[in-house]
Amino acid sequence: MEKHTGMEITRYEMGPRFSEMTVVGVGSAKLVYIAGQVAEQTSLDVEGQTREILGFIDRLLAKIGADKTNIVSARIYLASVGDYAAMNSAWDDWVAPGHVPARSTIGAKLIHSEYKVEIEVTAAIAA
Repeated sequence: MEKHTGMEITRYEMGPRFSEMTVVGVGSAKLVYIAGQVAEQTSLDVEGQTREILGFIDRLLAKIGADKTNIVSARIYLASVGDYAAMNSAWDDWVAPGHVPARSTIGAKLIHSEYKVEIEVTAAIAA
């Protein structure tokens, strides 16, 4: 944990290049940044990859006592914009009714051709 003037920064699952999740304590709140998550099972279709990624997000949030109702924004990158409806099918099954975050969906060339979707989220919790 790093301490800066008036805030604390905690990094989870830190590697040499990035952390899977960074939590910043500011006053009575904590801001939670989850790095772009991609599927491990790249043979899955976009709906399957989305479901796997959402499970990764659930797992990371659980580490700090949070859940998907704490998510305030999401950014979704799709390798093919034609997969929008299939991705939304998984998203709609997962997202918490009454707690839908601000969201953008972007068509993008992802770093590996087998990735069909990448999702990053920001959440907020009480400190």
